Amino acid sequence: MGQISWEENIAVTNMWKSILEEEGYEVNLHLLDIATQMSSLENDELDISPEIWLPIQDAEYVKQYDDTVNFSEETWYDNAKVGLVVPSYMDHVNSIEDLNENKESLDQEITGFDAGAGTMLVVEDVIEEYDLDYELTSSSEAAMLTELEQAIDNEEDIVVPLWNPHRAFSEMDLKYLDDPQNLFGEAEKIHHATRSNFDEDYPEVDQWMKNWKMDDDQIGELMSYVGEAEDNDEEPIEGAEKWINENQEVVDQWLEK
Repeated sequence: MGQISWEENIAVTNMWKSILEEEGYEVNLHLLDIATQMSSLENDELDISPEIWLPIQDAEYVKQYDDTVNFSEETWYDNAKVGLVVPSYMDHVNSIEDLNENKESLDQEITGFDAGAGTMLVVEDVIEEYDLDYELTSSSEAAMLTELEQAIDNEEDIVVPLWNPHRAFSEMDLKYLDDPQNLFGEAEKIHHATRSNFDEDYPEVDQWMKNWKMDDDQIGELMSYVGEAEDNDEEPIEGAEKWINENQEVVDQWLEK
């Protein structure tokens, strides 16, 4: 199973590892960016990529790999949102259209995360379409969040791409910038993808993945438990197992054939 170093992805991949190993499967998590996951699915080097955002964020990957990778019609999360985010104290910046007027205080920089992530590709389009005099920098989600936290501690201006579900919104006072051109789209839905013939090789697991569904409270609690485990120098899977134990009825519904 592919894993990306995003908080919700770490949470759900460890959750599925625990669930599947309890059912007798051996699961290996491979930390790969989304572009590498797609090519690995195409080359039968990976079985599952659990986080595909549609219809906007990962549309380019679906277009590129639609003939060689199975993208599920089923969704596991239906209220995802993506956009450019600033601290709420930035009263002078409420829309993407306000960014050029405030480029000096923002150092003409959008602080990003993984290069090649679908959202980062959309941000590049946003810069072009809104004619923003900005540079998009890439690093990692963790590094981006650290810069965001430091900026807030110092009440400095900063703009980052972020998404729901994400525990940053419960830990920091943030707001999405209006997107008049709707380049980020409305609510995104999260699907999963599998390699060709995965449904024939693992029909049981294939059906379980299609049954998978989580709401805001469930994914938020799972992410919190996994985050707490990491904060306590425990493995993420320990937080995932705590959530599974408290939500066994939900998991049992996914495991229906």
